[in-house]
Amino acid sequence: MPLIAYLLTVIFNLDPLIAVGVILVGCCPGGTSSNVITFLAKGDVVLSVAITSISTLLAPFLTPILLNVFAGQLIDIDLASMMITITKIVILPILLGVIFHKFLGNKIAFVTEVLPMVSVLGISIIIAAVVAVSKATILDSGAIVFIVVALHNMLGYTLGYLIARLSGFTEKQRRAIMVEVGMQNSGLGAALAATYFNPVAALPSAIFSVWHNFSGALVANIFAKRDG
Repeated sequence: MPLIAYLLTVIFNLDPLIAVGVILVGCCPGGTSSNVITFLAKGDVVLSVAITSISTLLAPFLTPILLNVFAGQLIDIDLASMMITITKIVILPILLGVIFHKFLGNKIAFVTEVLPMVSVLGISIIIAAVVAVSKATILDSGAIVFIVVALHNMLGYTLGYLIARLSGFTEKQRRAIMVEVGMQNSGLGAALAATYFNPVAALPSAIFSVWHNFSGALVANIFAKRDG
């Protein structure tokens, strides 16, 4: 996904800040919504969760390094600081969740019903903020950014499925890998872009956040109907 993102920025000759944002999305780990889409597509949910978990745990190291490899010529990247930030955003909440669950168990069951909505609300606020401060960019080149983001996502699905098929995975595993490759943690991408670069660089992540859920549901529906 980082390589696809880089090639798309070159082909479409994107503005450097937008290019960094597109590449950043490609460098992020898989999004948790990919597990839901895999379930709807009747794929291997256990494999999907495993891939999401592993890519998330590797994100504090791999995301800054990959971003530096593919976008280091466009902008200065503070690797150490970004690694710490990703750890705070991604790893720390997971550790706290495990600790609370272990020691409090059923006492916090009511919280688990509320937190998904809190998460959706948080992402929505981030997207709204990014769109608000990027109005000029959206009016100027919003269509191109949307096309690039959509192509990035769909190429991820396509190559993920084809490579999994060529590698001899089962149909359920192919679907899980396809979704895991195509869907990224764009919320993390938006947060990192706004923190380290410019709100404009967060625009691709904001668009990706909306688009990949739509495209994922569409892909899942196609597979479900095919199974008929």
